[in-house]
Amino acid sequence: MTLEFTKMNGAGNDFILVDNRAGQVRLTTGQVVRLCHRQRGIGADGLLLLVPCASGRADWAWDFFNSDGSRAEMCGNGARCFGRFVQRLTGAQTEVTFETTAGVITATFAGDRVTVNLTAPHSLRLNESLTADGQSLTVHSLNTGVPHAVVFVPDADQAMVQPLGSELRFHPHFAPKGTNVNFVQVLGPDRIRVRTYERGVEGETLACGTGVTASALIAARLHGFPSPVQVRVQGGDTLEVSFTDAGERFESVCLTGPAEFVFEGLIEL
Repeated sequence: MTLEFTKMNGAGNDFILVDNRAGQVRLTTGQVVRLCHRQRGIGADGLLLLVPCASGRADWAWDFFNSDGSRAEMCGNGARCFGRFVQRLTGAQTEVTFETTAGVITATFAGDRVTVNLTAPHSLRLNESLTADGQSLTVHSLNTGVPHAVVFVPDADQAMVQPLGSELRFHPHFAPKGTNVNFVQVLGPDRIRVRTYERGVEGETLACGTGVTASALIAARLHGFPSPVQVRVQGGDTLEVSFTDAGERFESVCLTGPAEFVFEGLIEL
């Protein structure tokens, strides 16, 4: 079988996108893993299939897989790329909607920059003390479509992202599904830097949209940052998180950043 694909990236977080509106593509876990493999395949942090929206709640829907073949509920950078992919395929002008496991997402366009709304964040927990790597850490957490833990560090360059991120990702506190882990440095008023260990990728990515969002909202709650918060990611890009702080919850949460086409091709499965 020959698979036609598009490679895209959102702030360095890269994805394989496939048009499956006809419903003819059926990928096994092993095929997803091979396609995402950086030496034996195309290489990507995740794979997204465009499919019809069966519920009728949105224009389209996605099937989204992490690079390890597991299904993902939500991804902010992937959502921006997916929205622009749909725009190019369908000729949509100003916006598209699509259904994810986490809810319906709206993507609006301004050149190569895309804004997506995120589903209502929930399960905010602040200032929890956890032991990892033999040290006591203050950990915050928030679900922005997928679960995220946030640890503030004085210097993101010195953060032990791989070993500490892996240990927190599998920490019993976040069992059974585990969590993504973000290491956050406050750069100044309304500005932070974020490095993320992603669940399903099982390593650091150049950016994580839902992680950026969780980090910005927790920073806003702890440090009194107003909307929007500027977030510099490991890939060098700056993303913007806007929101309304309603006291007990955050509302109207949006993520803005680039969504770029890289290349297109055919690959034998």
